[in-house]
Amino acid sequence: MSLFLFKRLITLIATLVGASVVVFLVLEILPGNAAQILMGPDASPEAVHALAAKLGIDRPPLERYWHWVSGMLTGDLGVSYAYSTPVSELVLERLALTVPLALMAMSITAVLALAAGIYAAARHNKLGDVGVMGLSQVGIAIPNFWFAILLILLFSVHLKWFSAGGFSGWDEGILQGVKALILPAVSLAVVQSAILARITRSAVLEVLREDFVRTARAKGVSKRGAMWGHVLRNALIPVITIMGLQFAELLAGTIVVENVFYLPGLGRLIFQSISNRDLIVVRNCVMLLAAMVVIVNFVVDMLYAVIDPRVKASDI
Repeated sequence: MSLFLFKRLITLIATLVGASVVVFLVLEILPGNAAQILMGPDASPEAVHALAAKLGIDRPPLERYWHWVSGMLTGDLGVSYAYSTPVSELVLERLALTVPLALMAMSITAVLALAAGIYAAARHNKLGDVGVMGLSQVGIAIPNFWFAILLILLFSVHLKWFSAGGFSGWDEGILQGVKALILPAVSLAVVQSAILARITRSAVLEVLREDFVRTARAKGVSKRGAMWGHVLRNALIPVITIMGLQFAELLAGTIVVENVFYLPGLGRLIFQSISNRDLIVVRNCVMLLAAMVVIVNFVVDMLYAVIDPRVKASDI
């Protein structure tokens, strides 16, 4: 187990370093001048040069990269060009919305997908199975931003149960905050739950065909007992892998939905920063999302060792 953990930690660090290099290089080759955009097209070259020196974007790329990485390690993410606010404050403020939104969407995804996938597998080739797979195919085909607009039309415009967008903050109360995030969470979860339901069904069906399940049934274990006592734990291994990837995707994929619902989250901050060419915010936000993806995958690997004893035994 220790060797397994050590290898995963080395992979985690190497991936983060590689991601930081890629993020920095990609943003470095973008056309345009952040100082020129901030000063406006009529600014004098001297003023643009002075602002570039103040922002530090006139320094050599290697020096800027090292300054950025060392700042991240010490918690100093710099100051936003457009907002004149420390980037760390902007990110923490927006994460207070994006992380709960992603958690709500992932919870809805897990409940719907696991229930639908297990139900379909237990009724393989029957009407229930066909119905669930048909609905999941429709869910995969629906873009989440289009589904978000349908939810707004139904629950906000016609039924008036929820607001069409905006977020008043957690200071107004947890219930009000959760209510404001329900429709965005559902719109994010519909596609993810459709995908996960199909994965769950396939994993459960594969385990149901294993010899140990047939042996348990031959010893008198009921179908329900075999499902909950033997099948699910083994079927969860590929399901957890997909759930980890989906949660990371939900964290990184909220840009469109946050803009549809006018939510001041991390995705909307990235969108606005790209428009303003606020590269220091874009760079740190993209790196943060990349780090979240890597860390979530690391946690999934650790869950492997808990769920599957073979991982601990092989120490791979």
